[in-house]
Amino acid sequence: MRIFEINRSQVSEHAALAPLAAPGACGAGGYLWISLTRDEFRASLAEVQQILQTLCLTQLVDLHVADLLNDQLPSHYDYTSLYDVLVFRRLANGQGQAALGNGKGNGNEAPPAPATAPRQPRSGPPVLRRVDTRPVGFAVFDRVLLSVHPEDGAVRDAFAARLLAAASSDDRGTPALDVRATSARLPTSPSDLMLRVINQIVDGYLDLRRELTKQLDHWQTELIDPRSRFTNWGALMEARQSLHHLDEICEDQRAAMQDWIDSLETLPAPKGETEQRERELIMIRSRDVLEHIERVVHHVHRLEQNAETAVQMHFSVQGHRANDIMRVLTVLTAVFLPLNLIAGIFGMNFEFIPLVHKADGFWIAMTSMLVIAVLLVVIFWRKRYLARTR
Repeated sequence: MRIFEINRSQVSEHAALAPLAAPGACGAGGYLWISLTRDEFRASLAEVQQILQTLCLTQLVDLHVADLLNDQLPSHYDYTSLYDVLVFRRLANGQGQAALGNGKGNGNEAPPAPATAPRQPRSGPPVLRRVDTRPVGFAVFDRVLLSVHPEDGAVRDAFAARLLAAASSDDRGTPALDVRATSARLPTSPSDLMLRVINQIVDGYLDLRRELTKQLDHWQTELIDPRSRFTNWGALMEARQSLHHLDEICEDQRAAMQDWIDSLETLPAPKGETEQRERELIMIRSRDVLEHIERVVHHVHRLEQNAETAVQMHFSVQGHRANDIMRVLTVLTAVFLPLNLIAGIFGMNFEFIPLVHKADGFWIAMTSMLVIAVLLVVIFWRKRYLARTR
């Protein structure tokens, strides 16, 4: 469990939730980020609900608690009048650590698997094993962001390090016109913080697509090369299934973010200029995250098309190679067909056959057969039936 209190210019990390339950413990201009793993959230649920009741005057609904604890839930968005809930699937941090749900990424919500249950690693190249995902849940209040992560907490720890680094750079008084200072500015609200964490999750998918592209390009080269015998069909089918699974995951992510944007657009117009500016920044960041997801979806569709095209080209090349072989065999058969006819004629059991009783009859027949064979080869070569192909 990691607890951060974020103000306009500083970030402080707390060791426990209990001191924050006292009235006035959290400053009026700041907010809290409470990040837990699922086991920690399950163990400290009563304490978390008490903190939410003290700071936000509400608690999580039981159904939303079940969603946050579900390890196989697809990406989706839900809301109440006092808080929003967003579940977003991220890439698993290690091999065999991901929960794939029902195998499609957006099906029935099965009960969470026990923490001690062994997980079967995905077969195929290592890059395909990283397509497994785990859900991260967010509950966004006015002054609290509650995030529930998988057991490794890789995304939480990585963003926490960036958050503390941004706070230290602000403490040193970096000029506001510096681009790096602007990009490292502290989140102004729980919604802003949630969108930044989601943006980091989506960046993981953008990094994964480069590795998938390299792997598929390597397979395409093998498939198209007519001199190679491609035998890695099992891994290729795994790649196509993984791309399809990744496509469904990204579609769920896009639908969840679109629902979030739609809910922001239905909120009442802010009264002050500062609130209006914050609302616009949230909308801009939300559309940026949605655009990143659409880039991943577009790239996945292109990879699927490339894989399908490579397979079709492979069979086209193999068919063309088989046609070349059959053409050569057909030409050779056509060359030897008249020679077999001549040999069959002279092999007949008749007493009187021309050239049979002559001393040079054998050489005349052999010369005639050789001339016919050479003449046919020349004709077929000029017609390019025996042309060399690449």
